[in-house]
Amino acid sequence: MNTYTIIAQLVIALSVGYVWIFRFDNIVKEFKQYGLSDLTRNMVGASKIVLATLLVTGIWYPELVFIPALLMAFLMASAQFFHFKVKNPWIKHLPSLLLLAISLFVALYVSK
Repeated sequence: MNTYTIIAQLVIALSVGYVWIFRFDNIVKEFKQYGLSDLTRNMVGASKIVLATLLVTGIWYPELVFIPALLMAFLMASAQFFHFKVKNPWIKHLPSLLLLAISLFVALYVSK
């Protein structure tokens, strides 16, 4: 595993942790704007935190990285869908779009 992939995994994990732990009030507002239930919000949050944990664990166990990276990319693509659905400005699209790209980079690199 190369240094860029490890940095990318850490960027994804730290970003997800920051948003879903320290900015949770913002997440609550966004999911209400999207018309999604509290249960959906909590399931998405738990999934992202588990996937982020697996990406960090994958630094030492690279075989754990591919599927979590793909699933994280799927969740970020879903976030893009909801940003489009409610017609958010592009600045709101940017974080999940960057994490989508980084997740795909990680998945593609480790699949080689």
